Amino acid sequence: MGYLFLTVSLLAGAIKGFCGKKTSGFVEGYNGAFLMNSIRMLLCILFGFCLILLEGNASFMLPTAKLLLVSALSGLTSAAFVVFWLISVRSGAYMMLDVFNMLGIFVPMILSRIIFSEEIRTNQWLGSMVLVIACIIMCSYNNSIKKKLNLSSVILLVLCCLSNGLTDFSYTLFDRTLPNVPKSVFSFYSYIFASTVLLLCFIFSRKSTSSQEKRQIIKKTSGYIIVMAICLFLNTYFKSIAVPHLPTAVIYPLNQGVALILSTIMASLFFGEKLTAKCISGLITAFAGLLIINVL
Repeated sequence: MGYLFLTVSLLAGAIKGFCGKKTSGFVEGYNGAFLMNSIRMLLCILFGFCLILLEGNASFMLPTAKLLLVSALSGLTSAAFVVFWLISVRSGAYMMLDVFNMLGIFVPMILSRIIFSEEIRTNQWLGSMVLVIACIIMCSYNNSIKKKLNLSSVILLVLCCLSNGLTDFSYTLFDRTLPNVPKSVFSFYSYIFASTVLLLCFIFSRKSTSSQEKRQIIKKTSGYIIVMAICLFLNTYFKSIAVPHLPTAVIYPLNQGVALILSTIMASLFFGEKLTAKCISGLITAFAGLLIINVL
């Protein structure tokens, strides 16, 4: 069942990515980007609340200190990832984001090994490293760009890697420490923390976009924002359901590896991006990494 839940999560993530790429041209400054992401997170809070009521789990909404701490880790790191990602995109480090996000899979693996003594087999370490190599191959066209990454760009990429990895680890931490709490409640509080951070970023960021322009952006992208919010909620919710069924060393490399493959194929089919020899080699290497993790 874990693979089925993860498949739903990945498909929702792919649709979210498609909508994100379609709307990327509407927002240029940080202020507008923070606004769109805040709206998405607020909608996810609403979805989480509705799901809690539908499940009849309203009694679990009274938070404990442990639930708040784990939810805060999830929400704050996911919001941090959005912030660092946006800054990285505008700092010239965009081409290396996928590589560092893939490196993020080692964060939950290492923490789960240290904190929960979770066994990680040699083939799982090897397969994860092959996935990173695949990602590097697919992003190697960045080498043709003369501009080199400076120290601040590298720091941003490392922060993206850590925040993404810690967000993933929060799902494992929730599963191990709060197994009786409904996943919908965890999602609800996680999005409260995430939306709070992004709303603060929106309030205090430089307002390069006028109020009228913001209304126009929301009007043009409202449909996409709603779809992205639904897919974001489904992506995280079904990932949290999949976590109890799959080992840490399987679920997170599988999630990142398949997401990389899907985004590459989607870019080729819907956005006219050519599958170069390096991209194809990277895809084949990624498949090999997934086979090493899940078959050997």
